[in-house]
Parts: sequence; C-alpha cells; structure tokens
Amino acid sequence: MNITGLLHININCRNFKRSKQFYEMLGFAVIMPVTPEGEGDVAAAVGMQRYLVEGALMKHPSRIVIDLLEWKDPQETGIPYVSMAHPGIARVAFTTNALDEDMATLAQAGVEFLSEGPAEVEGPKGSQVRFICFKDPDGTVLELVEVS
Repeated sequence: MNITGLLHININCRNFKRSKQFYEMLGFAVIMPVTPEGEGDVAAAVGMQRYLVEGALMKHPSRIVIDLLEWKDPQETGIPYVSMAHPGIARVAFTTNALDEDMATLAQAGVEFLSEGPAEVEGPKGSQVRFICFKDPDGTVLELVEVS
C-alpha cells in the first residue's frame, strides 16, 4: 500500500443549504461544487448506475476537507447511526485550542450535544484531553477535542 494522506471525509445531509451554513459556522468554506449528475464510470465508482446530487467540497483553514452531499436521486430518508457502537465510521473528531469558547458558540446556535459537558481523560505523555460530541443538522455526530 502507498497511502500518502487523507483527501476528504464524505458527510451526507438532507438539506445541502442548511448543512452548508452549519459547516461554514465551523469554519469550512466551499472550494469546489460537486458535479450534480453522475453516470457511467463515475456512478459505478460509488456503486450506482446514475445519481443526482447537490453538494460541494469544503475546506477548513486547518486543511481538513469534507465532501458535503445531499443525494437527490437516489434519496434516502433514514437517520445516521442510532448508536455510537454501530459498525462503520461513528464520528468525525476535530481538534480545537478553545473548547469552552467553541462549545458556547455551538450552544448559542442551538446545536445538540450528546452530554451536558466535556469529558476529561489523561492523554499521551501526561497531557490532558477534554472532548465533547455534538450533532450536525442531520444527526451526524461530530466531536471537538482539546489537548493541553
């Protein structure tokens, strides 16, 4: 294997415009819209015959890139994982150097947290790690982690 890095994280949503605003609040900005139609080799590469989608690649100043997509056809009506123990990618964790400030910003925006406050655990080399999980507009679990 010759993996050299992580290109992007795909996050599906029900309403692209609403989710785009949410991720902009987190500091992401659109760097490229996604082509709205896919067929042939492009659709086959993601396991489909054809699709219609609204979305964009969005980049954070920290260089993290997400591929935010609202699938128009096929369209799913389900919810993200019911439990954090579900197999697969359960959450996306972002680092921060101002956890309390970020939590206040999210709370003011009405974001749902999974707990009433952050957890604190001992990290590597005697560091302290504080973290909290929260949901995006569709219930996808995200996490903020502060290491000191």
